[in-house]
This record gives sequence, C-alpha cells and structure tokens, in this order.
Amino acid sequence: MPAEISIPDCLSSLLARFRSRFTKPGFEVFTALLVGHVMAPVGRTVCGMLTGADLAGVWHHSRAHRFFANTRWDARQVGLTLVTLVVQMLLAPGTPILLAVDETLMRRRGPKVHGASWWHDGSAAGAKKIGYGNSWVVLAVVVTLPFCRRPVALPVLFALCVKGGRSKPDLARDLLDLIAEAFPTRTIHLVGDSAYGAGHFAGLGANITITTRARSNAVFYHRTPAASGKRGRPRLRGDRIGTPAEIARQATEKASWVDTLINRYGSTVTAQTTEITCLWYGTWRTDPVRVILVRDSRRKTTTPAGYDIAIVTTDLEATAAQIVARYASRWAIEVAFHEAKNVSGVGETRNRTQTAVERTVPFTFMCQTITTLWYTINIDPDAQIADRRRKAPWYRTKSDPSILDMLQTLRDTIHTHRINPTTPGHATSQQNQDPQVGIKLAAS
Repeated sequence: MPAEISIPDCLSSLLARFRSRFTKPGFEVFTALLVGHVMAPVGRTVCGMLTGADLAGVWHHSRAHRFFANTRWDARQVGLTLVTLVVQMLLAPGTPILLAVDETLMRRRGPKVHGASWWHDGSAAGAKKIGYGNSWVVLAVVVTLPFCRRPVALPVLFALCVKGGRSKPDLARDLLDLIAEAFPTRTIHLVGDSAYGAGHFAGLGANITITTRARSNAVFYHRTPAASGKRGRPRLRGDRIGTPAEIARQATEKASWVDTLINRYGSTVTAQTTEITCLWYGTWRTDPVRVILVRDSRRKTTTPAGYDIAIVTTDLEATAAQIVARYASRWAIEVAFHEAKNVSGVGETRNRTQTAVERTVPFTFMCQTITTLWYTINIDPDAQIADRRRKAPWYRTKSDPSILDMLQTLRDTIHTHRINPTTPGHATSQQNQDPQVGIKLAAS
C-alpha cells in the first residue's frame, strides 16, 4: 500500500490550484483527506476519510487530526481560491456574481464542543424548530450549470456562530466583503431570507445589491424630499407609505397589478406583480430600494394580506421578473444544505477544539463544491445519463445528474486510476473503460 495518495490527472490539476494555500506536508494531507472524503460512502469522520484514502495503518491517524487542529492554513483563504475557480470556470467574463447566504445547523453533542449551543433549526421536527450543535453562516455562489435546469449553489465561505458573539448578518457581511475585495470590478448580487434584511447591509456600494424578503411589519417611506430651504437638519425620508399589506391594498385600489412571466424553480409561471421605489428607512436608512409584491394569479382566493410575498431589493435596474427569479434562486442553497448533510456527509466529523471545529465543516463543504466543479469540466452528463438509463431503464424521467451521481462518477474515476496496468491480475485497458470492472478488481 503506497504511503502517498495517487489521484488522476484531471483531479490533481484542479487541486494544484490550492497548493499555495498550504505547506508541502499540509497539501499532501489536504489531497489525501479530500480523496478519502469522496471515496468513503459512509462515516466521513476524520479517521473515516483516512480509511477512504486507503491510508489507515500507513499514516498515523494523528496526522489527519493535526491537519484540522494545528496545521497552518486558513479556511477562508482556501475558500477565496475556490471562489476564483468557480468564477473563472463557470461564469462568463464580466457577468454578475450571484451569491446566496443562509445559516444551517450541524448537530453535535457534548459540553466541550466549541461553539455548540441551542440554535434555530428550520429542518427540526416539531413546532419548536430548535437543535443543539454548531450553527454556520454559509455563502454560496449560485450558478446555472449547462446540464441542470435549476440553479445550483456552491458553498465557498463559512463563519461559525458563537452565542454571545457577533450576529449572523454581521458575519455574513464579512463574507460578502471578502468576495467584493477579491472581485472589485464585478457586479455582485446577494440574496438571502428575511433574517438578512438587516442594517448590516446598508451602504453596500454601486456594484453590490442585496435582495431579500420583507417582513410583514416592515414600514416603507417615500424617498428623501428636496431641501425645503428652511433652517435645521434636512429630512432624510419622505412621507410614510406603509407596510407591504398597505402597499398591496393601494395597488388593488389603483389596479396597478400586472401579469408577469416569471421563471422560477425550473418552470415558467405567470404571476401578478406590483412595485414601488422607496426607502426602507428603519433598516437600510437612505439607500433607495424597490419593493416588489407578488401574488399567484392561479389561486382562487388571495391571502388576507393581499399578496403572497414581498421582495425588497437595492437593484434599481433589473426587471420585476428578474428580481423574483433571482430571489427564487435562493432556494438552491437549501438544496445544497440537504445534499451536504444527507449525501456528502458534511457534519459527520467529530471535533471539539476551536480550530478543528472551525475547519472541518468548511473543508467538507468545499469537497462538495470541488466535486461539482470537477464533474462540470470533465464529464459528459448526457452520456452518463444515457448509460444510467441503459443500466436502470426504470429511470425514465431522469434528466439532470444529482450530487450523488457526481460523487459516484468521481469515485469510479479514482478507482479506475488506482488499477495499475503493469500489476499482474488487473484488468486490461479495454476493461478499464468500465469503472465497475475496476471496482470489482480493486476489491478482490
């Protein structure tokens, strides 16, 4: 069994972009644990990753643990390198960067786990929606892959929440500023749920916009009026417009609802929208915003508020349909969380010290993003789906590869690479074309 990990060129060329973020020994462990995370079907603990890389008993397990607890590397700097790769490889030059921000809970147990506490958990069973563990603010790049009908969120930057520490919107603003500093000439659009409609995102600048959902009790005002010429401080806001429900009622009275064709969640629907440009003074002070109310024209009865969702954005140029579609793309980060916890094994590591806790979850999230990036630039999804339908003809409606398909494809590629054609008893080069043959021979 080799003392060093061997990986295919198509993956090593991608991982080589991260070399400058690690020391030489640290990069070797980074490569090995990433491969081990991909190869391990279950139990992606630190030792489980070492086992997945076929290095159990070759490397001492403390080497893997020290990578998270003591080795010199910065998860945010690695994340910025990953952002650069995503933007360069998946976005056309000059196109805006779409980011989604949200928080997720990684359940943990034990009083000595750093940062573990009771947090809100929207996926928890029951009415209380709380859970014990580590809460993470995650910033993801939302892209449209050529083989997927829906937007895909690729997690890249992370911040651990600590009780009594900085708020989640404050941490999210830090992550956004890192992206803005890395891409000063690019337009950046940020989307988040109502929790991120906070004052921390006031004054973003000319090239950055934020789109979120307005709370039902949000109050909007007319824009700053012209100076009256009187003595005293000039007014910072105009007259009160009202809450979203009051705006909806005024739109109904003035018959200003319009039918809008909206592309969201992989389908195109017609909904009614109305909008107004104003100030959300209590949150974003004097930054001009647009409030777009949406109601489903297919419903027989309207909601008591007169609208289905109120979207507020600092983007004054995009159309209402584009803003609604942009906010709908926020759901991609929820899908990424679900896949991370149930498919990719994010959160299965069991660390307690501060440095290790702050690194393991970002590392496993980035493994998922790197897997998606590798698949996009190396694999023909049409051929893979056709092969999947041939082997499993009951999958008649499958059209898009899932993260599980991407993981399995990368596993097959690594398995095939591990078969040395010069070793007696291994498959021929023709047989190696079928990864399943390589898997069977490697296991024998």
